Amino acid sequence: MRRGRPGASPGGAAERTLTSVGAGDGDAVADGGAMTRGAGRGEASRLWHITLSVSGNEAPLREVRRALEQLAHDHPFLLTSRYANDHAEIRYWEEARDLHDAAAVALRLWGEHRSSARLPPWEIVGLEVIDRDTYHQRVAEGYGPPPASPVGVHPF
Repeated sequence: MRRGRPGASPGGAAERTLTSVGAGDGDAVADGGAMTRGAGRGEASRLWHITLSVSGNEAPLREVRRALEQLAHDHPFLLTSRYANDHAEIRYWEEARDLHDAAAVALRLWGEHRSSARLPPWEIVGLEVIDRDTYHQRVAEGYGPPPASPVGVHPF
């Protein structure tokens, strides 16, 4: 799996290439900027738009903002975060082989970075994972999430 923003140049100096954990069906192989599993199978990764919603007991707004800014600094693939004192929403693009891989990474994000970013001890209460085409179709039809702009951390 590669994490990055859509349109980011493949093979850039700052780009990290990650692999997903499979069922022991072969090693992950980089193939022309796309990740494939199993040399002969050619399962190219795709971009998935992730919306992760978290909620819990109230926390000071200043601390919530600082924690989300730290998460965005540590992981520049995050597009935008919105927050209040008892909930937040994080939106970003994930590159993964399939929906299952993208969802698994998204479901680990909050817990794995709770300590390093000093995130509130909130739980995940919502997850939406849609492919790039569906995201753009929704936006074009006017009923999907608006484009993640401005990028950054903002109050609700």
